[in-house]
Amino acid sequence: MCRFLAYAGPPVFLDELLVRPSASLIAQASKAREAKTAVNADGCGVGWYGERSEPGLYRGVLPAWSDANLVSLCRQIRSRLFLAHVRAATFGEVATANCHPFAHGRHLFMHNGQVGGYERLRRRMDALIPDDLYAARKGTSDSEALFLAAVGQGLDRDPVGAIARTLRDIVALARDAGEADEPLRFAAVHTDGETLHAYRWASDGNPPSLYCREEGEGIVVASEPCDEGSGFWTPVPSGTLLTVERRSGARLRMFDPLAEEAERRVRAA
Repeated sequence: MCRFLAYAGPPVFLDELLVRPSASLIAQASKAREAKTAVNADGCGVGWYGERSEPGLYRGVLPAWSDANLVSLCRQIRSRLFLAHVRAATFGEVATANCHPFAHGRHLFMHNGQVGGYERLRRRMDALIPDDLYAARKGTSDSEALFLAAVGQGLDRDPVGAIARTLRDIVALARDAGEADEPLRFAAVHTDGETLHAYRWASDGNPPSLYCREEGEGIVVASEPCDEGSGFWTPVPSGTLLTVERRSGARLRMFDPLAEEAERRVRAA
C-alpha cells in the first residue's frame, strides 16, 4: 500500500507538510506506521497548483527519502492546493509513468489501494478508457487506468458521479471475469484545482486508512498522521467522501458506488 497527503487552503510551502514534520510523508516512505508495507520505495511525486489552471507535476522513481530534487522543490514551491504520494507498487513496474499523482488537463488524481485481480482484468479495464483518451495512458498501473476511465465517464462535469460509475464498472468487470472475490480498495484524492474530493471505500468494506485535520484555515488529508500530534487527526469513515471547496469549506457525506446497482436489482426483483 502507498502513502499520500493532500492540502487545500491558504498557500503554504510544501516542505511545511511534506518534509519538516517528524512523521512527514517523506519519512513515511521509509517507515509507514499504518500500512501493511512499511517501506514505500517505488517512486514518489507531487502535483501542485500555482498561477496557471493546469497543475505542475514532478514524479521520479527514487525513494522519496533520497530524492534531493523533491526536497528542493518542496522548499521552494508555495501552493494553495497540492497532492503528494510515495509508492509501494502493487501493479506496474517501477517507472516514472506509474508514479502518482496522475495529471490530465486541470485534473490531478492519486490512489492508495488496489484493483483485485488486476493482472487478469487489465485488458478489460483498458477497454473502459475511450479511444480519444487512450493515448494519455503512459504507464501500466491499475490507478492510471481507473483515472483515465473516470475522465471518460465525465470527470469534468460530474466528478463524484464519474468516479462512482468507474468503480461500479470495475466491480462488474471483476464479477463477469470470475474475480468477484478479489476486493477493489479505494482511498483516493481527485481535484480540478478548485474542489478537492477524498474518497475512502472498498468493495469488501475494508478500505485503506485515511485521516484529515485542520491546518490553520486549510485542510490536510493523509493516509496516516504526518506529525506526532495524532490526537488532532480525525479518521475518515469507511464508505464516505470528504469534499473541500474554497468558498464553502469541508463536508463529509456517504459514498457507495454499488448502492445504485443494488437498488436497481431490488426494483427488478
